[in-house]
Amino acid sequence: MKNIQQVTDTIIQQGILPLYFNADETISIEVLKAIYKAGIKAVEYTHRGDTALNNFKALVKLRNLEMPGLLIGIGTIKNLNQAKEYLQAGADFIISPGFVPEIASYTLSKDIFYGPGCMTPSDIIAAENAGIRFIKLFPGNILGIAFLNSIKDIFPNLLFMPTGGVDATRESIEAWYEAGVCAVGMGSKLISKIVMDQKEYQSIENNTTAVLSLIQSIKNQ
Repeated sequence: MKNIQQVTDTIIQQGILPLYFNADETISIEVLKAIYKAGIKAVEYTHRGDTALNNFKALVKLRNLEMPGLLIGIGTIKNLNQAKEYLQAGADFIISPGFVPEIASYTLSKDIFYGPGCMTPSDIIAAENAGIRFIKLFPGNILGIAFLNSIKDIFPNLLFMPTGGVDATRESIEAWYEAGVCAVGMGSKLISKIVMDQKEYQSIENNTTAVLSLIQSIKNQ
């Protein structure tokens, strides 16, 4: 398990946090292999189905055997019991769709990265006052870039990452970076259900490689 700073640094350096879920264990494994080959060092698997925990354990087992340096976090965590269950299963970090004070308190006490989803200034203030420094703007497609532009100056000590509403294009990613994000979260726009179900793993690898390259060029310009 990595500490808060290590996870934060990895996500920022990568510039993207890919997230996905598939009910099928084999598909989940093959997607992980594809994005790891593309250069991904941190990924969020989401707790969105009855098979999620068992699939997650299989991903951690594979990572431990074949994927040195890869951080695997769990998303869509809504209560402390879920967080503890996945941490016991080997999760490197926790992501939520909203801010859960109990999770924040627990993870901070153990130097575990927690990225809560926030939609309003009140959400962000609550998270900041709890000691959180990394905020997931969610849903990004509803909030939009204008929201971040409006609030970022009043939260100078926080890091922001939108999830939802980020397209795999230079125009979309560059606009978010110009607004001041430290990274972007990408789910279906990068790893769509159709592509997973059709088992187009090479396409997932190629698309991920392209987005990683695009982000680095944006950050370096």
